[in-house]
Amino acid sequence: MSDTADKRIRLVKGRVVSVKMDKSIVVLVERLVRHSVYGKYIRRSTRLIAHDESNVCREGDMVSVTPSRPLSKRKTWRLVEVLAPSNR
Repeated sequence: MSDTADKRIRLVKGRVVSVKMDKSIVVLVERLVRHSVYGKYIRRSTRLIAHDESNVCREGDMVSVTPSRPLSKRKTWRLVEVLAPSNR
């Protein structure tokens, strides 16, 4: 097998929270983390700036993003697909 066949593409799913920039979206990714002492699961979130070349996303959409080369100071992700459009 070749090395390229073994590599998996990292996909992250999240919700679009802002589309105010041109060709850029802000994606909120939530995850559950277990507290080390108490064992309770805590919800943590991360805001990712992603590249949306054709401006197809709207606020509330569920999207899939993948890492890319740095496109600007904070934009290092790109949109793969819209999983579920919002009801607007």
